[in-house]
Amino acid sequence: MKREIISHLHSSFELAVNETDGVEYWFARDLQELLGYSKWENFIKVIDKAKTACTNAKQEVSDHFLDVRKMVDLGSGAKREIEDIMLTRYACYLIAQNGDPRKDEIAFAMSYFAVQTRKQELLERRLKEWERLQAREKLTISEKELSGLIFQKGIDNAGFARIRSKGDQALFGGKTTSDMKARLGIPDNRPLADFLPTITIKAKDFANELTNVNIRKADLKSESAITDEHVKNNQDIRGLLLKSGIKPENLPAEEDLKKIERKVKSEDKKLLKETKNLKKK
Repeated sequence: MKREIISHLHSSFELAVNETDGVEYWFARDLQELLGYSKWENFIKVIDKAKTACTNAKQEVSDHFLDVRKMVDLGSGAKREIEDIMLTRYACYLIAQNGDPRKDEIAFAMSYFAVQTRKQELLERRLKEWERLQAREKLTISEKELSGLIFQKGIDNAGFARIRSKGDQALFGGKTTSDMKARLGIPDNRPLADFLPTITIKAKDFANELTNVNIRKADLKSESAITDEHVKNNQDIRGLLLKSGIKPENLPAEEDLKKIERKVKSEDKKLLKETKNLKKK
């Protein structure tokens, strides 16, 4: 996400926060606009999912979602009463979790409400970590799909490992998976992808997706045919990266994603613990 987009969203979210007696809260109607939902009816569905998540977390829904009514201007001098919901930071976080993760507003909100700070630089760091976690999750899905297609063709685990290794070798300019682990100082028993930067994780995922599509489209059956297809796709993706001045084998390792996952879960627990509920307001 570009810094100017983050800056704009940060300012918009900051203007929407309310505080009374030390309790932070947001109105659902304001959050609807912040998260890019044009219709209240659609946004209510997301709120209902968030309430279910709140219940599953063994929290009182009314502590974090408080129904209210308020008057709004109609533009002609007249006023009308509408329904709204007061939301704690935790409630807003649950709503963001249940929104469309492809939207910039949702991605930003996930970090904004999770991190107990309003410093933009810390939010930017959290957003980068979140994007990397999302990319890794997508890669896991595309790898599972690829392995499933390969097993359907009668190719065993060893064959799948060979195909994946050849793909890595094509992506990393002739360096094998083992070569890259040694180069980046990654333990042999850990997946290479857990230490790769976001751009490389996405590159591997895209190559997998292309292979998955073409295995089905061309009804590829043999290990050699699937290997050729996977190598070609990784070579093509490498070519795109090189055109942008990126050599994936030269990019440094990044923080272990398992550590980031643990940190995110810890922040989630801290968020709930430090959120002041609406009943105490």
